[in-house]
Amino acid sequence: MERLHVNRIEEVLERSRRGQSDRAIAHDLGLSRVTVRKYRRAVAGLATEATADQLDRWAKQEARPPQTVSTLEPYRDVVGAMLEQGIELRTIHDRLCADHGYGGSYSSLRRFVARVRPKEPAVTVRVQTAPGEEAQVDFGSAGKFVDPKDGVLRTAYVFVMTLSFSRHQYAELVLDQKIATWVALHRRAFESFGGVVRKVVIDNLKAAVLEAALHDPVLGEAYRRFAHHCGFLVSPNRPRTPAHKGKVESGIHFVARSFLAGLACAELGPANLKLQAWVRERAGTREHGTTRKAPLALFAVERGHLLPLPATPFELTDVRRAKLHRDCHVTVDGAYYSAPYRYAGKQLDVYLFERVVQLFDGRELLATHPRASAKGTWRTNQAHYPPEKAAYLEKTPQRCRELARLVGPATGEVVESLLGERPLDRLRAVQAILRLGDSVGKTRLEAACARALHYGDVRYRRIKDILNAALDQQPLPERAPSRPTQMAFAFARQAEEFFGAAARKELQRC
Repeated sequence: MERLHVNRIEEVLERSRRGQSDRAIAHDLGLSRVTVRKYRRAVAGLATEATADQLDRWAKQEARPPQTVSTLEPYRDVVGAMLEQGIELRTIHDRLCADHGYGGSYSSLRRFVARVRPKEPAVTVRVQTAPGEEAQVDFGSAGKFVDPKDGVLRTAYVFVMTLSFSRHQYAELVLDQKIATWVALHRRAFESFGGVVRKVVIDNLKAAVLEAALHDPVLGEAYRRFAHHCGFLVSPNRPRTPAHKGKVESGIHFVARSFLAGLACAELGPANLKLQAWVRERAGTREHGTTRKAPLALFAVERGHLLPLPATPFELTDVRRAKLHRDCHVTVDGAYYSAPYRYAGKQLDVYLFERVVQLFDGRELLATHPRASAKGTWRTNQAHYPPEKAAYLEKTPQRCRELARLVGPATGEVVESLLGERPLDRLRAVQAILRLGDSVGKTRLEAACARALHYGDVRYRRIKDILNAALDQQPLPERAPSRPTQMAFAFARQAEEFFGAAARKELQRC
């Protein structure tokens, strides 16, 4: 029955009570006679003095079509549970058919959900993009996955790059948001597409953008180099406006609800294989809600508009910050790389490429070295040392042994005992011990090392304490304490040095 405003209902009721015919009422009010007749018959039993609110409630009830029991009513709880998990309607329909034997249509499910869980539609503005022009990228939370390196359950993220024209995607699960990972994901995405877009719209990630700004962003040097190498521009998303990047936000939403929701696989490697197959076989072949075409079908058109892949691969793997020590070396991944001595004490930018390592102070390139393949490797340029200190600062383990023997036998024994067990871990301590000779002289350093050996504690801190307390200038006791097999805690003085002979007698009684 045609739904009438309550004012019209009142007028139909009033005219009918005054004896006007259905034909006349229909003519005067511009209604069909069928509608007038149905309303007249329906209101025949209504009270003559019915209020407008009563008429309105009655009209809404009478005009509502008869409700039939939905075929999805038996699955109300199942559907509700999957909606609570954030699973997409299409996936819910697939699972109802596969797991519960439901035979109804997808449209029935949409109507059922709209009735039991109505919501206001979001208003958006669609932006059309030329093929090959733009891709949108982002990270989204992906829950916990097992790290294949150590078997530990860790927080994972899903990286999604969506081509704005075709909506074809590249997706991958990762365990961090480091600059090296961020660049590598871009590279693998472009390789998957077989080309590069002209512009990449990014979220405000530390790996890609150091300062969130739309018009004048300060790009991270590694990502800037990668963008220049591949030939695309970077357009940061406006801060706190995810709608500006709607295609990829929708892509992450689709991946999270259609693939990740209910995913039983917790192994990162197998999960990525399933994700890539899902992108090809499910996401790429579905009818997209906006374009009304399959993303892979449109990608066949867009592929020809992409820029070619770079002729040479981008080799930057990581960027670090490292302090240049007084020996003119930074330590990265257990290896040592030199830089000019005048930058000692400063934090340098270390760019790790596949084959080389570059050290920068801001934009200034300070040094380039072949990348070490093993821990403990020294990459040293002799020109980085000051002329008067070159011989002294070149303190590799072997050089430290030579310098220690020049000081004296006790110093040589101390250095040998430290470097003999874990030379890489103890090298800094050995260098510090040798530097003590600059301030106190070789004679005092030799005496302090002899005293440290006497008490079985040759740590740098103990030798420095001996020198600070001038204990190196006092004679050693005639009876040496028992030498421990391993380095252990010991007092720099015997008890009788503090308390006299009485303490010695007391100790003998014990």
